[in-house]
Amino acid sequence: MYPNLEMPGGWEWLVILVIVVFVFGASKLPDLARGTGQALRIFKAEARGMKDDEEKAATPSSPAQLESDRAKLAELDARQAELDAERERLNRGESA
Repeated sequence: MYPNLEMPGGWEWLVILVIVVFVFGASKLPDLARGTGQALRIFKAEARGMKDDEEKAATPSSPAQLESDRAKLAELDARQAELDAERERLNRGESA
């Protein structure tokens, strides 16, 4: 459809990087990279979770397994709350 549209080469990536530095500023790049990494980790975990959920749906769960799953979910919820609080603290500019 677009015969001249292809992936950028070496110089094009350099120009793109310079533009990104100008737009976001050098001090924001680590935060941008960190946020992107977290988003990718969450995406991978969710994709794995969906696959695991499909496999678990095929096998019946015992009451002990259900209780174990509830405990794990409670632990994950607590950890997520800690991470959210930390993110809010960092966004406000407080130091550790």
